[in-house]
Formats: sequence, structure tokens, C-alpha cells
Amino acid sequence: MKIDNKPWFWIPLLNFASGLPYAIIISVSVIMYKNLGISNEDIGVYTSLLYLPWVIKPLWSPLIELVGTKRKWFLAMQLLISIAFLLVGFIIPLNGFFIMSLSIFWVAAFASASNDIASDGFYLLVLPEDKQSFFIGIRSTFYRLSMLAGNGLVVLFAGYLEHKYGDNTKAWSYTMIAVGLLMTFITVYNFIFTPKNEINTTQNKETHNHQNFATVFTSFFKKKQIGLILAFILVFRLGESQLLKMLSPFLLDGKELGGMGLDTEAVGIIYGTFGVGALTLGGILGGIAISKQGLTKWMLPMFLAMHLPIIGFILLAFFHPSSIYYIYAVVIVEQFGYGFGFTAFMMFLINVAEGESKTAHYAIATGFMALGMMLPGMLSGFIQQYLGYQNFFIWVFIATIPGLILSRFLIFPKDFGKKTQEV
Repeated sequence: MKIDNKPWFWIPLLNFASGLPYAIIISVSVIMYKNLGISNEDIGVYTSLLYLPWVIKPLWSPLIELVGTKRKWFLAMQLLISIAFLLVGFIIPLNGFFIMSLSIFWVAAFASASNDIASDGFYLLVLPEDKQSFFIGIRSTFYRLSMLAGNGLVVLFAGYLEHKYGDNTKAWSYTMIAVGLLMTFITVYNFIFTPKNEINTTQNKETHNHQNFATVFTSFFKKKQIGLILAFILVFRLGESQLLKMLSPFLLDGKELGGMGLDTEAVGIIYGTFGVGALTLGGILGGIAISKQGLTKWMLPMFLAMHLPIIGFILLAFFHPSSIYYIYAVVIVEQFGYGFGFTAFMMFLINVAEGESKTAHYAIATGFMALGMMLPGMLSGFIQQYLGYQNFFIWVFIATIPGLILSRFLIFPKDFGKKTQEV
């Protein structure tokens, strides 16, 4: 069997290996530190700083473009992440674990951001454009599935161990060791199944030898419409970035606070079953749609599919229906719309990265995307407290409009992403 021609064998777990470390470092660490007795103030400050490597990753992306192969980079980084999680697990029972584990998470965060750069570049180099458009939905779906696995299954596993042992320290120590072993398995799998030939890298080797860090980085900012492109990337997720931060608090807060009054288990079931199914279906259909008719045809419908479900949360906030099935319906539509619509945004970023140094340029584009998520997300809690949930969701919906307007002025090949042969 020739694995190189079987993207289904390696694309899912390669992208799972990008999302899982992010979920553990950014989200699960918050729950872990809370259960291990760290104050909210320290958790807020120090775990927020762990996000920084994904924002500034464009600064070293040219290094990954110019030195070695993308495959060697992502395998090395995944191995480093595996070791880091194992070390955190062994350190948790020790005195001073907080500072030591934060230091290790910091290393893992830089390794994870580097893994993202190399994995994205590998995908762009190994697959031709027509296959990229088909599998972009699969990539997005498995990335989100890995996030749900981290925030859901890993936390549930830790909770089970807490009840079993009656010792949070032991429970989280074993949990992090288990996560490290899981990452080790994924690394070995990717070593076996990812293609060993980076065709475009070999073809462009002579060109790359004449490049340097500065030319790779600055060439991105010489692209046509770069000012408009950066503005679009920064504001497109303005609404989504705030929605993602405040959605779980809205579902968990009591009705006297304007929330829906659900318990943690109910939220987990909603997102872990029906939400996952809707997300998966949306991502797959989004990739198929673009591969058949191109990005131009589907950009606006997909963006609308991604943003219009916010109206459902506005209705929930105003009417607070007693039946949980209304919440199921809103979440299913929102997750499907997200999976379907985000495919178009990621495909546009691939178009932005086209040309020489596409690995570094894609990293720069996603770095700006991360910045556009980080800054509004940091303010979302203050905005929600000031406006209340009802007006907050209205504001979130309004915040999606600037990105939709800017998208209408973007110029790219009419049939970009449309497949020309069977995948």
C-alpha cells in the first residue's frame, strides 16, 4: 500500500496532533491548576501568557521554511510535546510544581506553535491545490475534534480519577502522564504514515537556498491587497472570539444571572455528542462544496452559515426556553455552521500563502488570525458583564459585520480550490 497517495491515513491525526496540545496547554491547564489550589488571579495571568507563542509564531516561521524538512520539524516538535506532558505529570506531586509546570508548558507551547507551522507547511507542499480544497474541511474538523477531546475526555478522565483516589494531585499527575503517552502514540503514528517526500520543497530547493529570514518575512507584506487582507483576517473572527469565551458561562450560569442554568454534564453531552456530529458533517460538506465549485462560489454563503447561528443564542438569552431541546437545536446549528463556514476562511488563508515560502506565509497569516482571536477574547468577559448576556450576544452578532463587508472586496482566483481531478 502506498501511503503517500492516501491522505486519509495521515491528515486526520496530523491535525489532531496540532489541536490536542493547544487544548491541554490553554484550556485544560486552567482546570488543573484550579483543582490543585492555584488562585484565580495567578491562573488568569499565567495561563493567558501561554497563548503568546501562537501569536508570535510568524517571527520564527522563516526558520522552519529554510532549515530542514517540514516532516522532520513536526515529528521533533510532537516528540518534545510528548516529553513535556510526561514531565508535567511527574512534577505535579513536587513542591513548587506551579512554576516548574508553567515553565514546561511554556516550552510545550513554543513546540506546539512550531508543530502547527510545520504541519501546515507540509500539508501545503504534499497535496496539490485541488486536494487541499477537499481536505481543508477534514483538517478543520479533526482539529476541532482534538480540542473537544482535550476539553472533554481528558477532563472527564481527570474527574474520574479524582473521585477514585480522592486525591487531586495524584489524579492530575496520572492524567498528564496519560496525555503524554497519547501524544507519544500519535507521534509514532505520524512517523509511520506521513509521506516522506515533500515534492515542492525538492523542486524549489535552489530558490530556497537564495532566501534568508528577512526576505521570507518581508515578502509576505508585499502581497497584493495585503492591507485589506490583514484587516480582514484581524476582524473576521471578532464576534466568534468573544462568543467562544462566553458561551460556556452562558450555558452554565443560573437564569437569575441571565444564563441557561445547565450543569457541566449537560453541557458536555450537548457538545460531546450532537455538537461533534454536526461539526464533523459541516466540515466535510464545506470541503466538498469548495472542491466542486471553488471558493468564490461559496465564500459568502459559508461566512453567513458561520455567523447567522448567533441569532439562536440571542433568542435563548431573551426567552430562556424551559425545554433543553431548544438548546440542542441552537448548538447543533451553530456547530454545523462553524464547521461548514470556517472551511472557507481557512481556504482563503491558503490562497494568501500561495507562492514561494508558503509555509512561512501561512504561519504569518494564522499568527494574525490568532491575534484577532486573543485580544477580543481577553475583553469578552468585561463586555459581557457590562452588557448582560442578551445585549452581549447582539453585540457579538454586530461584530461579525465588518468581516463580512471586507470579504466582498477581496480578490483571488475565481475557481481557487476547485478540484481538477479525483481526490
